[in-house]
Amino acid sequence: MSLFNNTLPEIHNKLHQKEISVSDLVGHALETIGAREDKIRAYITVDEEQARASARQLDDQLVSGEERGLLFGLPVGIKDNIVTEGLRTTCGSQFLKNFNPVYNATVVDKLRASQTVTLGKMNMDEFAMGGSNENSSFFPARNPWDLERVPGGSSGGSAAAVAAGEAYFTLGSDTGGSIRQPASYCGVVGLKPTYGLVSRYGLVAFASSLDQIGPITKNVQDSAYVLQAIAGYDQKDSTSAKVDVPDYLNALTGDVKGLRIAVPKEYLGEGVDPQVKEKVLDALKTLEGLGAVWEEVSLPHTEYAVATYYLLASSEASSNLARFDGVRYGVRSDNPDNLLDLYHQSRTQGFGPEVKRRIMLGTYALSSGYYDAYYLKAQKVRTLIKQDFDRVFEQYDVIIGPTAPTTAFKIGSQVDDPLTMYLNDILTIPVSLAGVPAISIPCGFADGMPVGLQIIGKAFDESSVLRVAHAFEQNTEFHKQRPQL
Repeated sequence: MSLFNNTLPEIHNKLHQKEISVSDLVGHALETIGAREDKIRAYITVDEEQARASARQLDDQLVSGEERGLLFGLPVGIKDNIVTEGLRTTCGSQFLKNFNPVYNATVVDKLRASQTVTLGKMNMDEFAMGGSNENSSFFPARNPWDLERVPGGSSGGSAAAVAAGEAYFTLGSDTGGSIRQPASYCGVVGLKPTYGLVSRYGLVAFASSLDQIGPITKNVQDSAYVLQAIAGYDQKDSTSAKVDVPDYLNALTGDVKGLRIAVPKEYLGEGVDPQVKEKVLDALKTLEGLGAVWEEVSLPHTEYAVATYYLLASSEASSNLARFDGVRYGVRSDNPDNLLDLYHQSRTQGFGPEVKRRIMLGTYALSSGYYDAYYLKAQKVRTLIKQDFDRVFEQYDVIIGPTAPTTAFKIGSQVDDPLTMYLNDILTIPVSLAGVPAISIPCGFADGMPVGLQIIGKAFDESSVLRVAHAFEQNTEFHKQRPQL
């Protein structure tokens, strides 16, 4: 039986009983990467030498009986927009192909404090802009369930690696659905925490008011373990929330009796694949059988969410990416005529087409004469979307619906149609705009491809989200199914 099929607590037990070593875990992961990576392309950089060295150090601690961290010995892959000291961080872009950070992101320091082993950096859409991983400037990652389909994005490499057994868990970042959508497409568990719960320090910014780091795992229990390790206030992050971090593992009771579930009619309406809708309704029946109750509700401003998101996110991207100018770090053009030409040529050569598209859209929305008509109006609509969620949460504990309107699509089928690509995030974007937590868990298959169930909670109530997800998972077998590679 593959080590990958064990939960994190089971792996810890094997380590403590001396049945396996950290080097066994790391070696198993690297062996799997070697066998499958030419098909999956989930990693941009594999740090084999350092991973094996770290494993040997932790094995010494295992022998000596020194105090061990919450995630002791577990090999992890980190999305390539989260900075890692001395390990190349590219953001999936040619602009940063030579960038080696001199410090760690806070989440990386927390993982190291928990004594994990970093396997490498995960493939992603350039600067986290995309929903298919086809915008990676290096190579597209592929879906382990069907190598002709996308793994989702922008955390496509992070999700594909977990599905393919190339990492025991990974970190991704979610701006408009970039953890949840690829988790849905790849049949794994992806959690977007409440905005501010996990530090963004060291996350290369796309849209600062939306970006949030979260775990991608094989099951809900593992997700709770990882969130326990990375959550918490960070004074280095001005948007970090000063809230107490509860014991998320204690929330996994399996009890949902009396739970009140809201199901937005907009999430099961036009554009949602009939098979996806069927699997979500089946999941609701399962929860109903466990004692929960559900009712249909309305989130009336959902139809404006995609337009609102792309105005706001692109505007913030226009500002955040201004720092990439060929002067301070990253690549620079050769032999420019003058300073302005250096800016122009470096950005022309360094950025891919999707990044340029969003910079231009954002710059336009922020420009004189258009700010009030576009950016300011989008901020007002964002408030209305958040108020929709607030009203529903006055009467219900969680909101449930599909994670994505369809299963994973064919590589190349939408790459030339940005609008269609953007609409794939229609069910995840409202959650990001509202800043509340949500998790995607497997709830079935449609034509052989995974379907994701999205469970949305109140701000900083990850405990309820995890409890509901775990209760469903314990009464189904979808999370145990693995692609045949």
